[in-house]
Amino acid sequence: MARSLAKSPAKAVSGELAAPPREDAAARKSQRLDLFKFVPFRLNRLAAEVSSALAVEYQDRYGLDIPAWRVMATLGFRKDACSAQYVAECTRTHKSTISRAVTALMKRQFIERVENENDRREFRLRLTRKGRALYEELLPRLLQREQEILACLSAQERRDLATLLGKLENGLNLVQTSEEADAKEAY
Repeated sequence: MARSLAKSPAKAVSGELAAPPREDAAARKSQRLDLFKFVPFRLNRLAAEVSSALAVEYQDRYGLDIPAWRVMATLGFRKDACSAQYVAECTRTHKSTISRAVTALMKRQFIERVENENDRREFRLRLTRKGRALYEELLPRLLQREQEILACLSAQERRDLATLLGKLENGLNLVQTSEEADAKEAY
């Protein structure tokens, strides 16, 4: 469920929307968006850089790209098999990108399709033994790399960052824990 984060600049007057004051319109016209202060831009840039820094651990060594790792990571933390749609929603990655990653991972025998016990028309995905072994080999390296990335923050700043990210995720109605994700079939 999406929520609007923007508030309307106009105020209701007798049930009608009043036009914004002229000085507000003039101020908005002269405003300039400083991307380096714009939170969505900053978060996107950080996410891209962190993904690239982590990708070093699995791209050269194992030939996995970022979407393939996202599929493996999602399947790796889950107790049960899940759909490709779930992976796409969980990782906020386009379904066609996930589909290509699934195909490549299946060819390399890192993941497999299993029949959904509740709906035999649907297939779910899970790691194979080979895929689980790779996931377990990569996990300590990626966690170590995460610590290196966060090394510029004090322990308190790391806790504060986790709290603030949680608040943003909550404000956007995003699942925040593995337990929540396991309990949901789809977002």
